Amino acid sequence: MRPDTPAENVDHAAEAARLERTAGLYPEDAEALLLRAAAHLELSGDRPAATTLYDRLLSSATDLDHPHLVRALKASNLWEYGHEAEARAIIEGIRVAAPRDPAPWVIIAEALESHDELEAAHETFTEAARLLLTDVEEPPYATHPVLFGRHRVRRMLGAPHDDWDTLADSLNTAPVPLDELHDPNRVWSLGSSNPAELAAEISRLRAELGTYREALSRPFPVAVLHWPAAELSELLADYPSLSSEYPSYEAHLATVEASLRELAASGTQNLGIVTGTVPSYEAFAASEASSPADPTLLPQYATTLAARGRAVAWPPQRGAVCWCGSGRVYGECHGE
Repeated sequence: MRPDTPAENVDHAAEAARLERTAGLYPEDAEALLLRAAAHLELSGDRPAATTLYDRLLSSATDLDHPHLVRALKASNLWEYGHEAEARAIIEGIRVAAPRDPAPWVIIAEALESHDELEAAHETFTEAARLLLTDVEEPPYATHPVLFGRHRVRRMLGAPHDDWDTLADSLNTAPVPLDELHDPNRVWSLGSSNPAELAAEISRLRAELGTYREALSRPFPVAVLHWPAAELSELLADYPSLSSEYPSYEAHLATVEASLRELAASGTQNLGIVTGTVPSYEAFAASEASSPADPTLLPQYATTLAARGRAVAWPPQRGAVCWCGSGRVYGECHGE
């Protein structure tokens, strides 16, 4: 649920500084960029500096897209360097606010869990599940960590399986079952001298690491550029040489879907779509000292939007509306 922040071979302080500079260039994306900067500061060990960034966001005159997420990250960070009382107060405030975004719930529940507050963590995960998953036909991807975290804590508490645990099992795509991944007795196998037991533990750890990598790999590093109809018309009116790239709006939509399916078929994971606007594209071209008429800028523009946290998941969840903006369900539109 935290921003994607590789833990190895990265100068986290330098990366945080770079992201802060980028936030200054793109104030409309400051929230996503500063959250990533704060995550790098936490990894560098400078937790007070990370709190300063969280406070900077929370005191901003601009409305935040995810204020509860920022507060949850701040609480988790505060607790890690001795500000338990303040962290608990923020956590309680988030629980009372009952956000519809699963990310804050997961972060505060995991903060409680990491400090051995297992009962409180279980209550928090369960509150989130009741709020977000009651009468939901299919749990959205973003809610999966709620179910997985709840399953893990219940295993540590020795609680018997319930319906949500069964649902979590059904959503688990790792080659190792959740009951095995979350087995509290696994710690004992790490001290074993039995090669078979150690090999089994390595297999479980690899599966668990794969699950974490999948969760942490968003926003999406591989994204395809989509132009809404009005934006594409304006783009081609201003830069007619790009008509070879976009012969028609319908052809553009078909190309977006075909490109994503081809990438998926080749094994590329974590795909997304970024939506372009002409003013944003022109500003990007200016920053690159290039002309917007240059077609080679288009994939670079898409990559930059993805890096700024603008990508949305592809394919959409079952029953969700199509990415193209038609208002139709994806499965009845470009997902046919």
